[in-house]
Amino acid sequence: MSTFNPEEMIARYKDRAAAVRKRPLPPVAGDERQHFIAQAETDFRDFAIIGDSVATIEDGVLVLRIDMRPPNT
Repeated sequence: MSTFNPEEMIARYKDRAAAVRKRPLPPVAGDERQHFIAQAETDFRDFAIIGDSVATIEDGVLVLRIDMRPPNT
């Protein structure tokens, strides 16, 4: 088994966020379309937040440092 690398995990989340942005809309309409769009927005936000984090392992615990302050602070 390979060693866990937090930087590789963060890179995978960045890739997932980019993939969600490129995800085409399926041929659905109405409520299903709105649900798909809402889920894609949530997926992108979640993946992007983790993709922007700084990961460390402290005393055997994975710690994700995520700056949630507005950009101008």
